[in-house]
Amino acid sequence: MDSYKQGKDLTKEAPRSPHTKLGGFSILSRTIDKCRALLWGNIGEYHFDCPLDNQLFSFKGIKGDNFKKFVAEGHSDDEIAEWVKKNGIQKTDDEIKKWNAEVAKNNYSDNADKKAWLSGEALKLGMDKDTTLFDWLDMDDKVSYKK
Repeated sequence: MDSYKQGKDLTKEAPRSPHTKLGGFSILSRTIDKCRALLWGNIGEYHFDCPLDNQLFSFKGIKGDNFKKFVAEGHSDDEIAEWVKKNGIQKTDDEIKKWNAEVAKNNYSDNADKKAWLSGEALKLGMDKDTTLFDWLDMDDKVSYKK
């Protein structure tokens, strides 16, 4: 079986970084890793169709359940990226670039409760209290899977 069909074992390794772009979209590769892990029963402490994934799903106007059904068919990363591009709300390359920039710099400055949570979690990892969600996720993954 192709390795992408089974996906990563997230009990042993982290999903890809939310910074990693696939098909032009931030978050997508990480979402695929978590979805495949859920389908194969090795998602560990990660969550699929979570608030991070829903930033992408909302932007594109697609549902997590529909995404999961397509991934479950065993499609490659590139096929999934093409499906995301074609389904939901059509977006131009410029709209995608703008959205990528916005989500990459998100530090919850517009939500006091989430900002307090992220700042506290960042400080626990020795990071700046104003770090971005993406950078915190990367560091949290690195610390969690440090050998």
